[in-house]
Amino acid sequence: MKTNAGKVGILTGGGDCPGMNAVIRAIVRKGIQNYNYAVMGIRNGWKGLLDQDFCNLDPNSISGILNKGGTILGTSRTNPGKIPKGYEKARKNLNKLSLTSLIAIGGDDTLGVAYRLYKMGCPIVGVPKTIDNDLYATDLTFGFDTAINVVMEAIDRLHSTAESHHRVLIVEVMGRNTGWIAVYGGIAGGADAILIPEEPFDIDDVCCMIRKRQSRGKNFSIVVVAEGAIPKQIGKAVAADEMDEFGHARFGGVGSYLAREIEKKTGLETRATILGHIQRGGEPTAFDRVLGTRFGVAAIDLVAKKKFGYMVSLKGNRIVPVPLKKAVSRLKTVDREIYEISKIFSG
Repeated sequence: MKTNAGKVGILTGGGDCPGMNAVIRAIVRKGIQNYNYAVMGIRNGWKGLLDQDFCNLDPNSISGILNKGGTILGTSRTNPGKIPKGYEKARKNLNKLSLTSLIAIGGDDTLGVAYRLYKMGCPIVGVPKTIDNDLYATDLTFGFDTAINVVMEAIDRLHSTAESHHRVLIVEVMGRNTGWIAVYGGIAGGADAILIPEEPFDIDDVCCMIRKRQSRGKNFSIVVVAEGAIPKQIGKAVAADEMDEFGHARFGGVGSYLAREIEKKTGLETRATILGHIQRGGEPTAFDRVLGTRFGVAAIDLVAKKKFGYMVSLKGNRIVPVPLKKAVSRLKTVDREIYEISKIFSG
């Protein structure tokens, strides 16, 4: 009778994201089938590790999850750094749970915690997860393709309303510090203007574009704006007066602000649609299911090789390991070339 080669833990942190279950499924299937690992799921991200809240994962528990959005393990934005001796407690609990390795699936914050624990001696591998596509050291993250397809479909639907009612419609999408979703979703949906955090915008310029469209007989406009986009008139992103556990302001409201200002300056009826969590919910696209699967397989392979302190990454069409230190060193901002392409179709 075979004995287990070790016990691998999996956790998912940060915002939910289409494709997370594909990663979990791949880790469990190959981990058990090829490496004879026991696999444990840590519930609700780093909170679960601090609380020792876990479940055993086997082929039956991951059956039928490939097409499901979200994560069967649950998630949270818990930051061990905000809890007294939180990192030390997390390290000790890895040992108490007899985990020989941990695979952390998450974005910049989750992987930042993973890197700090790795430096404390914990055997950790990272998997990049964010619909914003802003993680450095990987070409793409799963969830991004699903999100931009949702944005594209929303813009497609809003076109008929905007044209029928001769309105300006603002579509606010996710994108705290980067505008990947706005740019790709906006180009695919045929938006008339795309506003991103990387380039502060002047509302007067947006109004000028709308008037030019009117002069050409176009009696409607659609403007896509990332939630973290910065109006030059106020010099900062529109945000609520509260922070999350990682010290990030809760952005949101730029769409409504923009709609009010445009209507005031142009006299045109202007409405805002905030897509919000619709972008990250629902079934993942085929691309995100495949990428998530490839990431999961590569992650468990790194565990088997004891190559800890690395994150799996998409480079071209290959999955390669990159150091966690590099992955969390900075954000990946929008490629100027693709943003300049979007401007060709502005107005």
